Amino acid sequence: MATYKKRGFKPKNKEEEAQIEEHDSTTAEVFNTLDESASKTEAWVQKNQNYILGVIGVIAVGVLAYLGYHQFIQNPKEASAANELFYPQQYFDQALASETEKDSLFTLALNGAQGKYGFLDIIEEYSGTKAANLAKYSAGMTYLNLKQYDQAVAQLEGFSSDDDIMGAMAKGGIGDAFSQLNQQEDALDYYEKAIAHSDNEFTAPRFLHKAGIVALDLGDKSKALEYFERIKEEYPNSQEANNVDALIGLAQN
Repeated sequence: MATYKKRGFKPKNKEEEAQIEEHDSTTAEVFNTLDESASKTEAWVQKNQNYILGVIGVIAVGVLAYLGYHQFIQNPKEASAANELFYPQQYFDQALASETEKDSLFTLALNGAQGKYGFLDIIEEYSGTKAANLAKYSAGMTYLNLKQYDQAVAQLEGFSSDDDIMGAMAKGGIGDAFSQLNQQEDALDYYEKAIAHSDNEFTAPRFLHKAGIVALDLGDKSKALEYFERIKEEYPNSQEANNVDALIGLAQN
């Protein structure tokens, strides 16, 4: 056990005196080692201070550049893109409501008019913005309505969203395009992705129904039956549930 000196303390014998001297020597060595380490650290810092300051400077410049980019470039770009998106979206909405001018209005939505951008312009000019991402969705749906199915697939595959409904609608839209191209295996794959993306009351029964129909067309009655029964059990109040019993009968035969 170590022995510590106190004021007025005198060793009782030579053994105790030797212990005290050994302790003092060890303590001195520790402090000497700490002093040497501190000196070496200080010397290293002095020798490499330009490098250290350079690294700190690079980090500071990077942070400032990131903040500046978002403050003075990205944020204004986002605002401008969102403003531009308003105009083609109006044409798109009018096309959906129109009975006679759908194709012309959809074309205006894609390409713009009267000096205003269309969806395709926004995708190109405002790449990386939220508005450009939404424009890909709208462009894909526009191409789908214009029966340009390859273009619909290309745009919708470039769209990404965490929103349950929009994400499912995009994948289901790709399924619709593949179905029209008579690529039923691909159509079924994307309908299944749409189902997996969301279980809301709007999109889930819709794409369960489409997946079941395509599965029947492919001769996979067991898979079709699974989807139709899910509609009946999980979404009994949906529009798709109205004729699901007849579809279940088809899948069972």
